[in-house]
Amino acid sequence: MTKISPVVEIKMPMEAALPVSADVSFASNSFPKYKLGPDNQVLEEPIEDNQGPLLKEVIEQEASHLSEQHKRLSVRDLASKFDKNLTAAAKLSNEAKLREVASLEGHVLLKKLRDALESLRGRLAGKNKDDVEKAISMVEALAVKLTQKEGELIQEKFEVKKLVNFLKQASEDAKKLVNQEKSFACAEIESARAVVLRIGEALEEQENASQASKTQDVGELVEEVQEARRIKLLHQPSKVMAMEHELRALRDQIREKSIFSIKLQKELTMSKRSEENKYCVYKLHGSETLGSCLRVQPCSEEVPPISKCSFQWYRLSSEGSWREAISGANRSIYASDPSDVGRVLQVDIISNGKKLTITTGPIQPVAGLGSHVETLLRKSNSEFNVVISQMNGQDYSSHSVHSFHVGKMRIKLCRGWITKSREIYSPAMQLCGVRSDASNAAKAVFWQARKGLSFVLTFESERERNAAIMVARKHALDCNVVLAGPDDLV
Repeated sequence: MTKISPVVEIKMPMEAALPVSADVSFASNSFPKYKLGPDNQVLEEPIEDNQGPLLKEVIEQEASHLSEQHKRLSVRDLASKFDKNLTAAAKLSNEAKLREVASLEGHVLLKKLRDALESLRGRLAGKNKDDVEKAISMVEALAVKLTQKEGELIQEKFEVKKLVNFLKQASEDAKKLVNQEKSFACAEIESARAVVLRIGEALEEQENASQASKTQDVGELVEEVQEARRIKLLHQPSKVMAMEHELRALRDQIREKSIFSIKLQKELTMSKRSEENKYCVYKLHGSETLGSCLRVQPCSEEVPPISKCSFQWYRLSSEGSWREAISGANRSIYASDPSDVGRVLQVDIISNGKKLTITTGPIQPVAGLGSHVETLLRKSNSEFNVVISQMNGQDYSSHSVHSFHVGKMRIKLCRGWITKSREIYSPAMQLCGVRSDASNAAKAVFWQARKGLSFVLTFESERERNAAIMVARKHALDCNVVLAGPDDLV
């Protein structure tokens, strides 16, 4: 291979060299590097492209962006994207024009270079002539390659123009769609405004109609009242008064009849009970009211004495549907408890292997006891004077007066500053009337403060004893505790 030295000087007339036009512009500051390949092919050495991505890649990227824009829901954003893409396409079109100008300048330069080489080939001979011919063949190959580049450039230019037209059409469509949606929105706003106006007019009409109807109703009511007054004035006052007297007399008669009916029902109940107890050889002595003692007595001297009989007292419902055995009430005497009010008491007498049953009527309350209990419940602490009769089942020797305090949270038994017991309300606490045959059973209570500690307390009167039981049970119930006697069903 012949090597061309860069320092070879060739003397040639100055008029033989064709001058290069001064208006030629070059795309770059340096001439591209070429080399001969097999079969005298001109190969261009790869250089780094600093002009950014290829036009095809830009077109593909813009097409992908365009497909994404079609998927967007916002029409305004779509229109703005179309405008941006249109600007980018115009920029690409301008770049293609610049490339076209550069290609045209390249053709002019190659033609002038070939003409210069042809003139040199005619003047040179030998080895230099061969080098000039190789240079001429390289220039021709470059011209062919430049023509191919021009074809590709024309194709890219066509695609760019097509994309520009498509983007222009899409932009116009987007603008039309924006205007259409804007007109639709304005129409919907106007329709909504018209609906609001119609609703406001309907509400105003309804309000006016309701006011008119109210005024009319009031007028009609006034007319009816005036008509009623007129009719009342037309009647004779004496007849109206007579009718009022008759109504009052009828009410009094109905009240008397109801009282007489209740009395008859009580008498009928007592007669039935007397029929049941007619063949009984024992009877009950005492008032069937709260605070009194019921005592079993024989009707004749021929029956076995009370000491040789066994007893069991029961508490029945007012209808007599069920009965409950009163635990510890197995004596001939029983003092009624506040829980017995409204109930029927029954006692079974077993004598000589035979069982006899005596039934009472409903236990009646004591007059004034309810109001007294209401007064005590208003206080935070109620104090009663008591005497300890028994303690833990044993007789108590001292008969000194103690204070029995019934509070909202606890019960306390003390004498002066000495406290016998102070316990809060609990399920282990029990409080009921004494169920024994003591003479003062109607005044005594059984109080179990806690397990292992119990008292029998005697009050000053039956009223105080029953009031203390009722107040204590009400306070205990407020603490979710039910106070009752031993083995009572609660």
